[in-house]
Amino acid sequence: QAQLVESGGGLVQAGDSLRLSCAASGRSFSPSAMAWFRQAPGREREFLGVINWGSGSSAYADSVKGRFTISRDNVKNTVYLRMNSLKFEDTAVYYCAARLTRLYSGWDYGVHNEYDYWGQGTQVTVSS
Repeated sequence: QAQLVESGGGLVQAGDSLRLSCAASGRSFSPSAMAWFRQAPGREREFLGVINWGSGSSAYADSVKGRFTISRDNVKNTVYLRMNSLKFEDTAVYYCAARLTRLYSGWDYGVHNEYDYWGQGTQVTVSS
């Protein structure tokens, strides 16, 4: 079992930056990848970015590429999402997710059911 706890959300103004954290705990927690998603009211959960836990390589959705950066601290079992130049449309609940099962060639990291554990979410509200 693993538990993911997000933090760092809040109310910010458009143009501001924010860093979210997701701390993972659990016996022998060793993910293959961790990701960030978000969900705005009335919308589907949206993939933002993923990081390979071993190599540190990352990939992003086109909608946030260049503004959002995902990073990880293997020692602290924590993944971060740095968000710059926030816009009103970034307002959503932000979730981190962990995949514990092995990666495979061509896996679709943008699909939510490819992940095994989820955090409870943290609200980010951007005022215009």
